[in-house]
Amino acid sequence: MTQNRTHKHNKLQLRIRTLIHPRPFKTQMGFTNGDWKSTPLLETTCITTIPKKIPKDSLHLGYIIYFTLGLGYLLPWNAFVTAIDYFSYLYPETNIDRIFAVVYMGVSFICLIFILCFSKNSNERFRINLGLGIFVVTLLVVVVMDVVYIQGQVGLYGGFYVTVGSVVLCGVADAVVQGGVIGSAGELPEKYMQAVLAGTAASGVVVSILRVVTKLIYTQDASGLRGSARLYFGVSIVIMVICIVFYNVVEKLRIVKYYKELKAEAEAMNMEEEEKGGVALWQIVKSIKWYGFGIILIYLVTLSIFPGYITEDVHSSILKDWYSILLIFGYNVFDLVGKSLTLVYVIKNIKIVVGGCVGRLLFFPLFFVCLHGPLVFRTEVPVMLLTCLMGLTNGYLTSVLMMMAPKVVQLQHAESAGVLMVLFLVAGLVVGSVVSWFWIV
Repeated sequence: MTQNRTHKHNKLQLRIRTLIHPRPFKTQMGFTNGDWKSTPLLETTCITTIPKKIPKDSLHLGYIIYFTLGLGYLLPWNAFVTAIDYFSYLYPETNIDRIFAVVYMGVSFICLIFILCFSKNSNERFRINLGLGIFVVTLLVVVVMDVVYIQGQVGLYGGFYVTVGSVVLCGVADAVVQGGVIGSAGELPEKYMQAVLAGTAASGVVVSILRVVTKLIYTQDASGLRGSARLYFGVSIVIMVICIVFYNVVEKLRIVKYYKELKAEAEAMNMEEEEKGGVALWQIVKSIKWYGFGIILIYLVTLSIFPGYITEDVHSSILKDWYSILLIFGYNVFDLVGKSLTLVYVIKNIKIVVGGCVGRLLFFPLFFVCLHGPLVFRTEVPVMLLTCLMGLTNGYLTSVLMMMAPKVVQLQHAESAGVLMVLFLVAGLVVGSVVSWFWIV
C-alpha cells in the first residue's frame, strides 16, 4: 500500500515538474528556448484541488490594484526627489539629492538581501503592510517637522539629520514593499508585472505634475517652497493609505487566490528540490543572470545621470529654473510610455534586449558632450531629446526584463526570482548613485 502511494506521488511530482519547467535546449549566451514563454504551469497545471478554469479578473480590479501599488511604493522616493528645491534651500551646503540617492538605494539593497535570505520564514502580507505603514510614518515626520520645528529656517541641520533618517526608513520600507509586490506579481500572468512597473512610472508623472502646479501657484521663496513640499508629502500620504486598503483587498481576489493555490501545489510536489535550499536559489540566479545583468546596466546608466545631472549640472538662460522641472517631467512621461508599450509589443530576443541595455552606455558620452562639448550641443533641445530617449528606453527595457524573468523558473520560485530582479535593479541604482558624483569632480 505504501509503495503504491509512493509510486503515485512520484508520478505526480514528475508530471508537475514537467509542466512547470519543461526541458529547454541551450542557445548562444546561455539562453534557452523557454526564456520568453510564460511558465507552462500558469496555463496547464490543473491537478488535484486546483480548478481547471482560470478565474477572470473582474473589472480588471487586480490590474488596477497592482498598478496603484506600483505607483505607491515609489511615491515617497519621488516626493523626496521632487521637493529637492525645498531641501536645497534649507541645507545649502549639502549635495542633498545625491546624498538621498546613495542612502536610499544603499539601505534598500542591504534590506533586500535579508528579505531574500529570510522571506521564507516570514509572512508576506505582514511584511508589505508593515512597509506601507513605515512609509506613512516617515512621510508624516517630514511634514510635522516642517510645521513645528524648521518653519522655513535655513541651516537647522538637526532637521537635516532627521530628514536623512526618514530617507533611511523609506529605503527599508521600499525594500520590503517593492520586494513583496514584485515577488507577488511574478507569480501571476505577465500583465500584472507590467501593471506594477507602469505604476512606478506613473508615480513619477504624478509628482512631476504636482511640481508644475506648485511652480505655477506658489512663489519660489521660503513660504512657497514649504507649501509645495507639504503638498508632495501630503498627497503621498493619502495614496499610501489607499495602497494599504488596496493591498488587503487584492489578497481576496479569486484570480490571486488561484495562483497562490497553484504555487502551494507546486511547492508540495517539489519537496525534494525545496530541501536543497541554497542550491535552488543559486539555480534561480543562474536562470535569470542575463536579465539581472541587463537591469543593473539600465539603472547604473539612469541613476548616474538622473536626477543629479538634470537638477544640478545643466542650465538654461531661457527656461531658468523651469528647465530642470521640464526635463524631469519629460523623463517621467517617456518612462511611462516605455513601460506601457510592453502591453502592445515585447521584444522576444533576449540578445537584442541585453544589447539595448549595453547600448544605453552611449548616454554617458552624449550627456558629457551636452555639458562640455560645442555650444550647439549645450542648448536645451539636445538635452531634452536625450532625456526623453533615456526615459523611453529605461521604461521599455525594464518592463521587458522584469516581466519575463520570473517566467523562466518554476512557479514556486517566481517570487524569489522577482525579489532577485529587484535586488539587481537596486544594485544598479546604488552603483549609479555613486557614479553620479563624478559629474561634479
